[in-house]
Amino acid sequence: AMIVDDDITYMRTVYEWLKNDYHVGMASNGVQAISYLAKNKADLVLLDYEMPIANGPQVLSMLKNDSETGQIPVMFLTGHGDKDSVLSVVSLSPADYLLKTIDKPTLLNKLKDFFDRKR
Repeated sequence: AMIVDDDITYMRTVYEWLKNDYHVGMASNGVQAISYLAKNKADLVLLDYEMPIANGPQVLSMLKNDSETGQIPVMFLTGHGDKDSVLSVVSLSPADYLLKTIDKPTLLNKLKDFFDRKR
């Protein structure tokens, strides 16, 4: 799994939650994420919505348009719960749209369900 978020504190928190169950990569912006994924495989990307340079939806578009990364499922992990933000990315078919207020057990359950379905 990979976490992409410009909020380093939040990213580290999620990393701590996941590191015992998953191999986790981190990137603090979309450009880093794209170059990481060019070299490393990921089964899932947890993507922040609001970031400098390239925002979440832009990063997702870039991933989808590249044959190497186009199949990687992406979940948004975001502070934006408003309808417009959600609707603006629906066309990009993210695997899920989670709010950053999510707690550790809920997030771990979401990921477990997701990977169980993939098998």
